[in-house]
Amino acid sequence: MNKSSSYPKFTVVGHPNKGKSSIVSALALDDSVQISDTPGTTQFKRAFPLKVDGKIIYELFDTPGFQRARRILAWLQSQEPITADKRDILIRTFIDLHRNDPRFSDEIELLEPIAEGAGILYVVDASKPYGPEYETEMEILRYTGQPSIAILNLIGDEDYREEWKRVLGHYFKMVRTFNPMKATFEDHISLLEGMAHLKEEWTQGIKIAIKVLRELHDQKINETSDAIVKYIQQSLSHKEVLFLRSSKATPKQEEGVKTKYQSSLIEFEKVCEKQIEIIWNHRSVEKVENLMPFKETGLFSQESASVFGLNQKELIKTGAVAGAMTGLGFDAIVGGSSLLLGSILGGAIGGVGAYVGYDKLYHTKVMGQQMGKRELIVGPMQNLNFPYILLGRSLYFASLLGRRSHALRGSFMINNESFSILKYIDAEKRKVLEKFHYALREEKEMSQETVESYLKVIKEILYQLLDEKA
Repeated sequence: MNKSSSYPKFTVVGHPNKGKSSIVSALALDDSVQISDTPGTTQFKRAFPLKVDGKIIYELFDTPGFQRARRILAWLQSQEPITADKRDILIRTFIDLHRNDPRFSDEIELLEPIAEGAGILYVVDASKPYGPEYETEMEILRYTGQPSIAILNLIGDEDYREEWKRVLGHYFKMVRTFNPMKATFEDHISLLEGMAHLKEEWTQGIKIAIKVLRELHDQKINETSDAIVKYIQQSLSHKEVLFLRSSKATPKQEEGVKTKYQSSLIEFEKVCEKQIEIIWNHRSVEKVENLMPFKETGLFSQESASVFGLNQKELIKTGAVAGAMTGLGFDAIVGGSSLLLGSILGGAIGGVGAYVGYDKLYHTKVMGQQMGKRELIVGPMQNLNFPYILLGRSLYFASLLGRRSHALRGSFMINNESFSILKYIDAEKRKVLEKFHYALREEKEMSQETVESYLKVIKEILYQLLDEKA
């Protein structure tokens, strides 16, 4: 009993189909945990260590539900009277005597890690009324003598938590509500902070686990922001080139290069999304795109801008800022003698052009080369609002994944029709973003300071999105 360990261990136990596996998945940040509505899905205990940089910070055991609790309690109570401090010996004795008895295989699987020192997370569905049959299980767990916490999981719409709390308080040191399907990062941390008080020997280990998890969360945000910045940089600077045998490209050749250009942008987004899935350890997520998917027929049309969070007013506003940035370049050239006329004209033209001239997306040009060869070049992207469409899609996707519990299964709906990236961009942020976008559009050299400032803004927006309730 109570074998020492360098990291805390917890056994998740309870009735079948009360959300035990979902809680393991959420707390272990592991979407490989098998979850099903079918009773008896978990037939054997399985360990799910939470590892960071190869080091286990705590371990969870997913276990079968109690099947013959009354028989076990009857056996325990039939033994020679024993003081409370030695009741755990009876649990070990029961395990040793019935290890090969198929009638108690489920109970052996769930009691064994507890007998070896794991704490207890007892899960009940608090959307269902309390029943006295649960007391048998709770009495058995009390025999183990291990630190325990009761978790109220709300699977259905009803709420019987107050009723459950009155009973569970007699058996467990702590009672907490935790919905694994909706749990946020802070919900996870809050539960761990409660678990740290279960046993003095665990306090330091769980505090370390919390510190590591916070650092890991920040690291994921940093890596996600970096992936998005590189994706934007790649997409906005991308060009497709076709070498020509004649002095002029045919309509078919031009259309072919444009199609290839658009396909490349689509592929860049797919790669970025896959990177974000890996960063947040959602490797098996099944995505369902929104009604306006990232296809040639959707992205490169005026109505797509509204779907991607840019309405007509925002289109003009964003274009105006981008146009003003171009105008400021003109003002700098003439030493300010234009009295900021360039900025004003640039803003006006940019604002109108961003909306009316939406179909003018990218450069298409034929350039000469040595030896008589010529090349057809498509790109880079010139539309002033396009960077914000890409940013909106990538940040929205990242925020959904970052808030998504690992206990969730099934399809992942991406529906950002009501999402507006511009809601999170004030005037100062917009200047930083547009300086980056302008340099890419105009194929200019970009300083490291410009890149770092852009990354900082993306990171700030992502933190804000992740802090919001879904």
